[in-house]
Amino acid sequence: MASMRDIKRRKVSIQSTGQITKAMKLVSTVKLQRSKQIAENSKSYFDYMYRTVQSMLAKSGNIDHPFITGNDSSKKAVIMITGNRGLAGGYNSNVVKLITRGELAKEDLRIYTLGKKGREAMNRYGYELAEDYSEMIDAPEYIDAMRLSAVLLNAYRAGEIGEIYLAYTYFKNTVVHEPKLIKLLPVETEETETTTEVKAEAPMNFEPEETEALDMIIPKYVTSIIYGGMVESVASENGARMQAMDNATSNAEEMIDKLTLQYNRARQGSITQELTEIIAGSQAQS
Repeated sequence: MASMRDIKRRKVSIQSTGQITKAMKLVSTVKLQRSKQIAENSKSYFDYMYRTVQSMLAKSGNIDHPFITGNDSSKKAVIMITGNRGLAGGYNSNVVKLITRGELAKEDLRIYTLGKKGREAMNRYGYELAEDYSEMIDAPEYIDAMRLSAVLLNAYRAGEIGEIYLAYTYFKNTVVHEPKLIKLLPVETEETETTTEVKAEAPMNFEPEETEALDMIIPKYVTSIIYGGMVESVASENGARMQAMDNATSNAEEMIDKLTLQYNRARQGSITQELTEIIAGSQAQS
């Protein structure tokens, strides 16, 4: 059985840890409220942008454009959004698993990282790492997504990459965050009842011509989806960290209660032993 000194030392250590996790929970809660508001305000715009492009392509028929037909490169670029810090439960590891345990072949991937934790993990797994934009994820801005989109689209046009994917964490609500891998380019129209009905309508006419129109629209579409993934990932990270720190604080309180009970039992045992020794000594003298 541990001594009273050992129990007390461990209890003090856990109390200090509990104070830290409680403070981190409060900080994450404040950050979550801010990032959640940004994600919710932006969500309707990005959803509408996605539906608009899908509807437009569904009406366009067969268009011969590299953003739709693709190119001959077998390389696939993956924009991987994680956090720069840990202590967020499974937030970072879930995105890593999305890629390492997914259907995309490792030798074909080129990883563009937003988040140091993701870059460190993919480096350990031996993936090809391209550019690192970890500084963007601390405070995402639309211009950051525009800059990243331009780099990827230039590589796509040059034939260096043939497909572009986005791996991020979808923010459903405060406690539910879903890792997702979506394909950005070549743009594919989802076959749904809505798009089937749209295809039956009159075809879309482009002004100016379709190539010039798509050259303007698709980059904005890609930029919007990337930025949407960034703001949702930040909200998800803060939510995951808040939950993790809340669980850690609760575990610390449970451990302190158990150690307090152990300490009281050890103290009672020590007092009982001292009394027994005193009584035994008194009886020996009489």
